[in-house]
Amino acid sequence: MTTGNQHDSPATGAIALADGTVFLGHGSGAAGVAVGELCFNTSITGYQEILTDPSYAGQVVLFTFPHVGNVGANPEDHEESSAEAGRAATGAVFREPISPPSNWRSRDHFDAWLAKKNITAVSNVDTRALTRIIREGGMPKCAVAYAPDGKIDVEALIEAARAWEGLEAADLALNVVGDAAYDNSERLWDLATGFANNEQTDFHVVVLDYGVKKNILRNLAHVGARATIVRGDTPFEEIMKLNPDGVVLSNGPGDPAATIKRCGDTIKNLIDSGKPLLGICLGHQLLALALGAQTKKMPQGHHGANHPVKDFETGKVEIVSMNHGFTVDTATLPDGVEESHRSLFDGTNSGLRVKGKPIISVQHHPEASPGPQDSFYLFQRFAGFMKDQQS
Repeated sequence: MTTGNQHDSPATGAIALADGTVFLGHGSGAAGVAVGELCFNTSITGYQEILTDPSYAGQVVLFTFPHVGNVGANPEDHEESSAEAGRAATGAVFREPISPPSNWRSRDHFDAWLAKKNITAVSNVDTRALTRIIREGGMPKCAVAYAPDGKIDVEALIEAARAWEGLEAADLALNVVGDAAYDNSERLWDLATGFANNEQTDFHVVVLDYGVKKNILRNLAHVGARATIVRGDTPFEEIMKLNPDGVVLSNGPGDPAATIKRCGDTIKNLIDSGKPLLGICLGHQLLALALGAQTKKMPQGHHGANHPVKDFETGKVEIVSMNHGFTVDTATLPDGVEESHRSLFDGTNSGLRVKGKPIISVQHHPEASPGPQDSFYLFQRFAGFMKDQQS
């Protein structure tokens, strides 16, 4: 099935699914072809943060909100933070043409920014129809093309989608991090000062990087922590030489069952060490696997900034940001590991805690960016663990 674009002008872009479905539209960003898993994101703000989130590596993001581009882009609102920054979403899909910027912080037109980031995009396609396809059949393999000359080889595009290997069994976290360790003391953004640095810190945190978002590091700084970011497969002994007060297992892309093969020994030793641990997104899944649980692929995943989650410790419901295509199977949780948070959309797991140990993790993104700040308290809870160990 081939569907034309929503306007009369000739097509310069297209998205093809592995089942042969093709939507023609208008290309933007980087010319060429990008392949990946098509997921939809329901956020109405934060498109720059979304497309620079390393957790989206290997994916094409379809925005369900029709209007994108009005805040432009700037050099501050990016979420990749490694020395090898830039390996995040491969493509994007929009309903309407990209809007011109109208924001005091804008430095680039969004279309120009997409090209700089080597992200291939297509607009003027029926994103509601594509969203229904995902809802009914799961996240398909796809290929997105931008051909400025209008020469689009539809059959080749379909074959490119079919040939892509997919996310299952893929250790994509290996490809989104740098080799060199670095420190961060930059705090959350403030209207008066922008991003300021801590002059003094109360804690030293080691972050195991599987594709860490910048706002995780900023939230750690905001609760008084200096963060040292190292590769996720750094040996346990090297981490202990840094003498951390706590360790964070970061977010990241790919199949946790693949990444645990490379990083599992380090995480298991950290669990036994007694150090406070905080796992986020992929880090949450890796922690669960190291504890003896299992993970599984989700049909549609969770991608958006309006997901309700219940915190069983307080009984409160918070609205959170999510971005994941795998989930922890709560039926496989071992003794001593409890579910701490749960999605109220579909009942899937959104958090764990280990009895008698200062270990917590969440599936959602407590750092937001974009999204609500309801979950910032989790960084305070983690800081409380570290303070207790210092006293």
